[in-house]
Amino acid sequence: MQQSPDTPVRPLRLIIAKPGLDGHDRGAKVVARALRDAGAEVIYTGLHQTPAQIVAAALAEDADGIGLSVLSGAHLTLFGEVLHLLEEADARDVLVFGGGIIPADDVQELTDRGVAAVFTPGTPIRRIVEWVADQTWARQ
Repeated sequence: MQQSPDTPVRPLRLIIAKPGLDGHDRGAKVVARALRDAGAEVIYTGLHQTPAQIVAAALAEDADGIGLSVLSGAHLTLFGEVLHLLEEADARDVLVFGGGIIPADDVQELTDRGVAAVFTPGTPIRRIVEWVADQTWARQ
């Protein structure tokens, strides 16, 4: 991530999470490492996190963003609950993005609900890193 002169003093703080019962976390770990290598502070919450645990971690860590990886087919429910809990906590300024095997119609529904971006399989990691940097720095 190239830092501009108006880049915040502290590094970006990001939560990367695997909500629900999905046990496949390789993609989440690859994205987390790429974001970390680009200079972000990344907290990977591990497998089987509830939306409440993810939002609690984001609030406790003063995170700029939450990245969710969902391969289980429960993406509408899980993303929706994270967005709802952030709204309840008056923390809608936390950027929510994610990825997984998500049908195009559902990608549109997620973005309509407030998910900033959904990255599907095959998205270059560099594109994700650059997008996250652009979005989170713009919000600070």
